[in-house]
Amino acid sequence: MTDAHVRARGGDGGRQKRDLTYPPLPQALAVPVYDNHTHMEIADGVGDGGDGPLEYGEHLDRAASVGVRGVVQVGTDLATSQWSASIAAREPRVLAAVALHPNEAPVLDEQGLLDEHLAGIEALAGLPRVRAIGETGLDFFRTGDDGRAAQVRSFEEHIRIAKEYDLALTIHDRDAHDAVVEVLERVGAPERTVFHCFSGGTELARLCAERGWYMSFAGTVTFKNAQNLRDALHVAPRHLIMVETDAPFLTPTPFRGRPNAPYLIPLTVRSMAETLGTDPSTLAEQISSNTELVYGSWDDEPTTVGE
Repeated sequence: MTDAHVRARGGDGGRQKRDLTYPPLPQALAVPVYDNHTHMEIADGVGDGGDGPLEYGEHLDRAASVGVRGVVQVGTDLATSQWSASIAAREPRVLAAVALHPNEAPVLDEQGLLDEHLAGIEALAGLPRVRAIGETGLDFFRTGDDGRAAQVRSFEEHIRIAKEYDLALTIHDRDAHDAVVEVLERVGAPERTVFHCFSGGTELARLCAERGWYMSFAGTVTFKNAQNLRDALHVAPRHLIMVETDAPFLTPTPFRGRPNAPYLIPLTVRSMAETLGTDPSTLAEQISSNTELVYGSWDDEPTTVGE
């Protein structure tokens, strides 16, 4: 971990030892795309035999070399959201999303800090290169029944902020599809709503299509055991599809388990194109257009210069 990182990647729950080296550069895309969800603040590749963490500039340079022209850097708490907004303010290849991750909400609520941290997120929402509120949503995998009320309250407040500031909403939805949809329909979804790391099947994909909600596919769509995601991809209208890494997690096949990074997006794009029976360049052009419709242009000048 270096001064350029806010978090170290946590352990992997006792699984077999990971290969901590970064995969090789893939073949460049002929038509560039964006990684619309990444976490460059998390240091990975740290440990015996690892390459060590990459600075955000190295992430972006590698990505640019293979046809990834920009990223959305996503915060998961107040500190990482502030870091994300700071990087976006000075780096033209970065836009920011800011939020409290759903698993943070019960912890902050128990500490009596949830409202204070939500106010901190709202203070970032008006910055010109903050283009989304997220990742927010519901996570019933890691949070039990006693923490769900705090998650719902936090989610509702993030939705309010997104609508008030006319920002996209980036949703974290884990084992909570029905509850996420219920909240969105009860309080009203923002005009540009994105299911990050889409994890539903064809039923949720059809619902998203009906509502005009975007589906962002990560490296999981390349996994052998993820036929449900490929089925959902077939159902998803092309104008509602985006792509992401969720780096440093969810590295696409054939490098699953190794550190992920924005430069590996071409692997996922090509896998998606193969699933859909289309040309990668045609799909990349559609994805790039969709991403700019959601987040706006990356070409606006950053507000500050230098480190």
